[in-house]
Amino acid sequence: MSFINAIGTAVPENCFPQKQIAEFMASALQMDEYEQRKLKALYRSTKINQRYSVLSDYGKSFSEYEFYPQTPDLEPFPSISQRMLAYKQYALPLCLKAIADLGELPNITHVITVSCTGMYAPGLDIEIISSLGLSTNIQRTAINFMGCYGAFNGLKMADTICKANAEAKVLLVCVELCTLHFQKKMDEDFLLSNALFADGAAAVLIEATPTEEVQSLAMKSFFCDLYFEGKNDMAWQVADFGFEMTLTSYIPKLVKSGIKALTDKLFTSSGITKQDISLYAIHPGGKAILEAIETALEISATDNRYAYQVLGNYGNMSSATVLFVLKEILKDTENIHKNQNILSCAFGPGLTLESMILTIV
Repeated sequence: MSFINAIGTAVPENCFPQKQIAEFMASALQMDEYEQRKLKALYRSTKINQRYSVLSDYGKSFSEYEFYPQTPDLEPFPSISQRMLAYKQYALPLCLKAIADLGELPNITHVITVSCTGMYAPGLDIEIISSLGLSTNIQRTAINFMGCYGAFNGLKMADTICKANAEAKVLLVCVELCTLHFQKKMDEDFLLSNALFADGAAAVLIEATPTEEVQSLAMKSFFCDLYFEGKNDMAWQVADFGFEMTLTSYIPKLVKSGIKALTDKLFTSSGITKQDISLYAIHPGGKAILEAIETALEISATDNRYAYQVLGNYGNMSSATVLFVLKEILKDTENIHKNQNILSCAFGPGLTLESMILTIV
């Protein structure tokens, strides 16, 4: 078995109320009064209070923009190369901030990086090793372009490593700069994506034995499934002006129809039942998705409170988000106790459904 012994998180310095972001979007899209009212209603319905971005422009007037052109319509719109240069500039410092939040590190043997919002080589894995002065013979794995469920693949990789090597000390780092990929389109999918996504990073220390100083999370079992009928409803494409997210309103219905079967298979493989679950760490992909999961699993919004806390305070930070939820659980020391089981789920392109059981030790 392997154990999550520490979780560190980080967000950029630029924090914007959801209302302020809606005003930026309405201005950039040059909306009329009726369109603005609809957009602001959409933003209110997300239940997101604030989001973070590596870009300061979302809180400025167009004459003060630093990343986007200082024009009312943002033309010429930033190219993919400009966005990737910004990713390279901002991703590493955010990763290092999340790693610092872990506290003192042991002798790291493996580094796993997860990201779907930017790529370059030599990449983040090498830059993290260089910045931290880690051994140059550390084994490295990069998990890219998987979307919101990417952290699960990082955790599964770390779990496999620790089971094979009892001395392994795995550093997993997820970083997503979603706000670099704002799309200036009026399609419903893009309006919804612009209303949900944000920037953040999370770092996790995984080892073959639990720590004695603080509570750890034992990773007991995983289960993944694909629902091909949703492959056109959630997608992530590289386009000329950034990465384009397809996120249709049908996704909550698909998740609702698939999550019960997924968790039933997870419970069977784990040898436990739903009654053995005390806590929930659901990826907050959006309010509608959380509500669909609650209906399918017959749980309450109170059961799902950690996901709502993260959604409200940070928005959807893609792969890093579920790790923020797990950290919120670990912080709630009054309500978590040894041997409680946690059900965690995330979703992404495919349509991919990921799930795992963790136990507090």
